[in-house]
Amino acid sequence: MQSIQDLKAPSLPHAWAETQTEFHDAGLLEPQASRLAFADPEFLLRRETRGIRFQLEMLKPDLAQTEAGIEHTVVVFGSARFPDMATALAKLHSARQSDQLQEIAQAETGVRNAQHYENARIFAHLVAQSCSCLPDDEKLYICTGGGPGIMEAANRGAKEAGASSVALNIALPHEQHPNPYVTPELSFKFHYFALRKMHFMMRAKALVAFPGGFGTLDELFEVMTLVQTRKARPVPILLFGSDYWKRLINMDLLVEEGTISQEDLKLFNYVDTPKAAWQVICDFYQLAVTGL
Repeated sequence: MQSIQDLKAPSLPHAWAETQTEFHDAGLLEPQASRLAFADPEFLLRRETRGIRFQLEMLKPDLAQTEAGIEHTVVVFGSARFPDMATALAKLHSARQSDQLQEIAQAETGVRNAQHYENARIFAHLVAQSCSCLPDDEKLYICTGGGPGIMEAANRGAKEAGASSVALNIALPHEQHPNPYVTPELSFKFHYFALRKMHFMMRAKALVAFPGGFGTLDELFEVMTLVQTRKARPVPILLFGSDYWKRLINMDLLVEEGTISQEDLKLFNYVDTPKAAWQVICDFYQLAVTGL
């Protein structure tokens, strides 16, 4: 039987509780009246100073990216649960030896989804490699949520091309650590989803959505809504993996039911290869790059 919820319980996790788990020296978090206000974590994490925390989460990643010369990004979304192909094949081999039909089926799905990981890796490598010849004020940098799966693949592809990449991570109850391919000085952590999504859009010159779950859908439709309502300038919005996206969302039904207009279908493109995705972006901005 489901337990009764406390009406007075806060609807959001408190930033103070989250911060306590990250401090090894508990003494630093003890309230001290003599501390300067901006050097007092206990004070800064009060409910009343939430607006200040909004400002800080806005400023810190923005200033760091500006100082690093990063003004244009290609944002890559997608599932945090997709493995790389080597890992997926190893699990399939193990499952087949166990002779458990359910495990085999899950492992086969893992191999199929690992192709998305590899495509994200190839795409990011292509973007980074192609942009190496562009002037500094035109370069595009890969930006992800910094976690595992598709995010890891994109950061990995950029690193393998010798380029920096941005990670906008989020503090979660199960603790999402930055993947090992993120550029350390460009790895940022957020408490507020709203500020994190704002940073995704601030420098985005294109958004590539690989197959994913609730988080991917949330980010994708927020971007589509911003562009549709003219709150953001048009950018290439690419749905990578047409079979997945067309099975998941019937966009034509939205037109038939009058909930969106026929013109809104032009907000996005379906793509199925890294080369096709990069070509759409290059055509949109008339980029003269090599590698295509």
